[in-house]
Amino acid sequence: MGHQLSGDAVEIVFDRWTLVVAVKASCDGCRDFIEGSLDALANVAVLVVGADTQGDDEWARAARPVVISPELITALDIRWPPFYVLVSPLGPKVVTEGVVFSAAQVAEEIAAYLA
Repeated sequence: MGHQLSGDAVEIVFDRWTLVVAVKASCDGCRDFIEGSLDALANVAVLVVGADTQGDDEWARAARPVVISPELITALDIRWPPFYVLVSPLGPKVVTEGVVFSAAQVAEEIAAYLA
């Protein structure tokens, strides 16, 4: 469970391959996931998550919503942003993880799992 910056509750369900990207404020590696095009990741659901609302000024203008969910970050054992985990709907379970530098880099690293 999490919430949008507006405070509206968000239910998080892993019923398909999902890329969870933990972001933080003023993060160059996070910028693609907050502002950019994610065409390279069209074959996976992308969930952008923050631990708190510290970046709400920049996230309010984001191309996609940033869900605030410290509980999800803890449950997925994400220690620090920018970081990603790829969650399989079977389980669900984390199948790979890594540090975020760009959307293209993450797409390349997870491609084998989605084939």
